[in-house]
Amino acid sequence: MSSLRSYKGIKPRIGKDVYIDSSSVLVGDIQIGDDSSIWPLVVARGDVNHIHIGQRTNIQDGSVLHVTHKNAENPDGYPLIIGNDVTIGHKVMLHGCQIQNRVLVGMGAIVLDGVIIEEEVMIGAGSLVPPGKTLESGFLYVGSPVKQARPLSDKERAFLQKSANNYVENKNDYLSDVIDINE
Repeated sequence: MSSLRSYKGIKPRIGKDVYIDSSSVLVGDIQIGDDSSIWPLVVARGDVNHIHIGQRTNIQDGSVLHVTHKNAENPDGYPLIIGNDVTIGHKVMLHGCQIQNRVLVGMGAIVLDGVIIEEEVMIGAGSLVPPGKTLESGFLYVGSPVKQARPLSDKERAFLQKSANNYVENKNDYLSDVIDINE
């Protein structure tokens, strides 16, 4: 069983048919939509603000999800909001940002406070999205700091949904076939 922890009386709320790997840690005010998946070694802390993960979204191995506290300069702080059909690649760091629907964040990318990623965006592996930046819908972004590289092709746009669908199938296999042999 994964490590689901309450923080200040608030515990993660998990939708239907969600896979959460037993090595992941989810703490506090986190909501996960139906058919989503949290893969090995993911850490998500909804302690000083909330985390919302949409439906059919996958958070891949080793990713870290956190938020920014509310304060005098920023009364709402920065929650972490992730839309539907989003693929978060291996070892991604997401901190207090908003990611809309059908987005792919490549392996090892870092997305910081106040960033807004519009629908149908791809972010290349290893990219850094600096605080407060908005990534416009329909483009590939790469680099550190990230820059708009080019428009997405129709094939790439279709892949965004295909990736999410593939991970729904993977998590269904894991829900039915993975057995913890340490018990």
